[in-house]
Amino acid sequence: MHDLKLIRSDAAAFDAALARRGVVNASAPILAADAALRAVQTALQTALARRNEASKAIGAAKAQKDEDKANALMAEVSVLKAEIAGAEAEERERAAAVEALVASIPNLPADDVPDGTDEHGNVETKRWGTPRNGGAEHDALAEALGWNPEGAAKLSGARFMVLGGQLARLHRALGQFMLDRQVEAGWRETVVPLLVRDDAMYGTGQLPKFAEDLFRTTDGRWLIPTAEVSLTNLVREQILDADVLPLKLTALTPCFRSEAGAAGKDTRGLIRQHQFEKVELVTICKPDESDAEHERMLLAAEAILEALELPYRRMLLCAGDMGFSARKTFDLEVWLPGAGAYREISSVSNCGDFQARRMDARWKVRGDKGTNFVHTLNGSGLAVGRTLVAVLENHQQPDGSVRVPDVLKPYMGGIDTLIPGA
Repeated sequence: MHDLKLIRSDAAAFDAALARRGVVNASAPILAADAALRAVQTALQTALARRNEASKAIGAAKAQKDEDKANALMAEVSVLKAEIAGAEAEERERAAAVEALVASIPNLPADDVPDGTDEHGNVETKRWGTPRNGGAEHDALAEALGWNPEGAAKLSGARFMVLGGQLARLHRALGQFMLDRQVEAGWRETVVPLLVRDDAMYGTGQLPKFAEDLFRTTDGRWLIPTAEVSLTNLVREQILDADVLPLKLTALTPCFRSEAGAAGKDTRGLIRQHQFEKVELVTICKPDESDAEHERMLLAAEAILEALELPYRRMLLCAGDMGFSARKTFDLEVWLPGAGAYREISSVSNCGDFQARRMDARWKVRGDKGTNFVHTLNGSGLAVGRTLVAVLENHQQPDGSVRVPDVLKPYMGGIDTLIPGA
């Protein structure tokens, strides 16, 4: 959510920042709706003041036994009451219109975010590991190791998975390993609901704009697309003591996405699913801490890739390729030798105070009167399914087996190699 006062005070700067994200002349409809709201509010205050004045005058007229004047004033008050009721209804309607307009506008990009309209404008800032070349793609490897795409399709349709045997064990091991590592790195393990209400989705920016990308239950709740929603909204409508910040939370949860905007993308294999598991990292902090916390989150996600011996690169997203709520985002892209390409495995974003304004999440120094909005950050540490894909392709052997990375062996019950058919 944006600060309406800032839009009023410098509409040109607001428009220039959003133009970098492909949003043209964003302030005009907001300011027009805001002007209409303020006009109604002015008329309402005038009517309320006159009603109060007339109500007092009625008593004075009756005290003076001036019935004609009292009757005239009472008639005026009656008219004013009707006018006030109508103005109050119009105020609510216009206020909702202003909020809807402001809520539909994405976050402003940070000054150091590069210009660009899509992934071609992203900038590589770091690379780790030596990519290997060649080998089978993950779907061929996975099917021999326990992936059952036909079973998943019979149960649920496309973009779902059934894993069995050693492959299922590897999937579980990855989730537990990543969660353990993030707890060791300072994030507090948290168990959160998978079903949330409208205001939680609104708070982190999924609603109202991206409803088609979500799954909704028959009782009006939403399946979370990421634990970011549940974790971040834990501070909704709170004033946090500065001493508890930064607040760092992590959770391993199933995630659910309709992938409405991804028709035809990654229809083969395990990369893009309607249901998947992910270790999410969320940080709530003071504004002067958020840049440093952003780097800490990136390093925490990268540490997983390095421990699993997976080559990757860090990409700074351009203004046109960032998510709705982000002011600055880095993607981590893992090397997939079978595909011969880097693919996104984690996205780590600093949202500034954008989500905090939507949630009314604030902080203050104990003893001070004033409050400020917190900054919120989120990122994957990591997505389990995509990490599974990366492990299969990077650690495959010529005979179709897959070497288990050393850090996962304690989670694998003695299994050090995935054997086809086992």
